[in-house]
Amino acid sequence: MKFIEKNPMIMIVAGVLGISLSSIFVKFSTAPSAVTAAYRLLWTVLILTPVVFSKRETRKELKTLSAKNVVLSIVSGVFLAIHFVLWFESLSHTTVASSTTIVCTEVIWVALGYFIVLKGRLSIRAVVAIAVTLAGSGLIAYSDFSGEAGIYGDILALLAAIAVAVYTLIGGVVRKEVSTTAYTYIVYVSCAVVLLGTCLVQGYNMISYGFSAPVVGFLLSLFSTILGHSIFSFCLKYFSPSFVSASKLCEPVVSALFAMAIFAEIPNLIQIAGAVLVIGGVLYYSYLEKRKES
Repeated sequence: MKFIEKNPMIMIVAGVLGISLSSIFVKFSTAPSAVTAAYRLLWTVLILTPVVFSKRETRKELKTLSAKNVVLSIVSGVFLAIHFVLWFESLSHTTVASSTTIVCTEVIWVALGYFIVLKGRLSIRAVVAIAVTLAGSGLIAYSDFSGEAGIYGDILALLAAIAVAVYTLIGGVVRKEVSTTAYTYIVYVSCAVVLLGTCLVQGYNMISYGFSAPVVGFLLSLFSTILGHSIFSFCLKYFSPSFVSASKLCEPVVSALFAMAIFAEIPNLIQIAGAVLVIGGVLYYSYLEKRKES
């Protein structure tokens, strides 16, 4: 632990690798997207449950939560489930580079949601950042329009980004009154229930796909959820929130490199140009948010 405290960048690198592997793991699953996502959340809940209920203060908080916060947390979990299904499905129809880059536009949709729904304000510079990001997404979609991947996967990735933005916006409201542990646990449980319900409605048998789905689900839970996103939370002790958020934007690049090596997915020049615009726009918007907070 002392070595990590003296070299916290190791944790940033580990976190980036963890989240970047998620799209690669999904590509290896032979099960439908809802089944793979359900296994991811089931493993996550299974791993977190003993941790959550071993803490007396968390047990007490869960018992005393207001109905409003419980309902909002459940709704947040529903949108997280929608995000997983849409994003996992997008990876079956487009490249890892296109899908992960478009999904990382989440912060832009959060900004638009904050402006439209929560009546927040957007500066001219923020509007420019949003426009640049959307232009980059448009370039990626254009590059896929006549290719083998097709635009369908890009649309699914875009809808996945919007769904996770709704999840983030709701979380911002609930987290003002509820701890991270209690909130995320309710979200993950409700997300798992929704995904299992989706599998049931669509007639998917959870045990009909061999070891592929549960193994991929476990890897996603361990590397992408527990070690990935949790590590970034840990890194907030050593780095600023803006740096941690910016480091997550390495995911499309690292994921694309993995995909090039494993699946021979080589992005074309238009895709690369679109990715540069998207990541640049998101970075610029994050910089503006940081300036506003300081």
